[in-house]
Amino acid sequence: MKTFFIVSLILTASLSAYAKKHCTDEPKEKWMSEADFKKKVEADGYKIRKFKQPGTCYEIYGTDKDGKKVEIYFNPVDGSIVKSH
Repeated sequence: MKTFFIVSLILTASLSAYAKKHCTDEPKEKWMSEADFKKKVEADGYKIRKFKQPGTCYEIYGTDKDGKKVEIYFNPVDGSIVKSH
């Protein structure tokens, strides 16, 4: 039983490490430029501490307009929020 639990834990950790957010099916030619995206997000009240482009998303780490820490995945075509935590 103990071995089963350890194997299950390792498998779950491995699968979640490979799980990527999917934000759009549109080709990169239709994406907002990084500069335009950052302007939009900052105009919405976010302060970007770190910007990433993992897979099909734009991702920021920073703070919202209330100063709370955020990690948000955006659709790079229209700038809509796909997931935040």
